[in-house]
Amino acid sequence: MLSGILRSKRAIAVNIEIMRAFVELRRAAASHATLEKRLEELERETAMRFGRQDERLHQIFEALRQLINPPTRPKRPVGFRVSEDRAAKSR
Repeated sequence: MLSGILRSKRAIAVNIEIMRAFVELRRAAASHATLEKRLEELERETAMRFGRQDERLHQIFEALRQLINPPTRPKRPVGFRVSEDRAAKSR
């Protein structure tokens, strides 16, 4: 969107790079979904062959699932916050 406003060669180049980054992110997300689906299929196949007795296989699948989908980190709040003491003093 920057290139639409500034109309410079640099702004256009930056905009193109941003669009390429978003396309790459979309590919990565699709790859994760495909990988997760294949992992589920593989787990079902091994469960049918070996049954649920083999706890080690279950642990391996859980470890792979955690690597594919790492836990989300809590987001920090954005913005400037005034403490209660400072707000009372400025009044």
